[in-house]
Amino acid sequence: MRRNVCSEAYQRRDERAATAPMSQFLGTHRNRLDAKGRVSVPAAFRAALRREGDSQGLILRPSHKHRCIEVWPAPVFEALATRLQGLDLFSDTHDDMAAALYADAWPLEADKEGRILLPEPLVEHAGLRDSVVFMGLGRTFQIWEPEAADRRRAEARERARIGGLTLPAGASA
Repeated sequence: MRRNVCSEAYQRRDERAATAPMSQFLGTHRNRLDAKGRVSVPAAFRAALRREGDSQGLILRPSHKHRCIEVWPAPVFEALATRLQGLDLFSDTHDDMAAALYADAWPLEADKEGRILLPEPLVEHAGLRDSVVFMGLGRTFQIWEPEAADRRRAEARERARIGGLTLPAGASA
């Protein structure tokens, strides 16, 4: 009897994927922003979303640290929101965090071609024009103006080098 090596390889890949940790957004990708404010999510990022079973639902918000747009898969954003529920509902900390997270958040779904329509307030916040950079950050990704993205990556590498940043002990590969 002849073995189907290709089928077995796919089965092993699928078994690894089922037990692997959450898909990650990796790399830096450049795409064009069209006149209507639409941009295609990079194919690698769409594939990561599909592996998570959430190929459509995204939450976009202005970063409160940088001039960029943060993009959260809906389940990851929901996990963040769960942590917010641990704060005292009437505290200033809760109010500030809730306003920072929710007030300017935009739930979106990609169209059939994998494009998203960037809301004008977010485009303005990030200073986007005709070209944008998608920067993978593991569980989330960001959308940047290209020159600002280059500066941010250089700054992050330099701070990591100077600070001797490493992962905590016990982190497994």
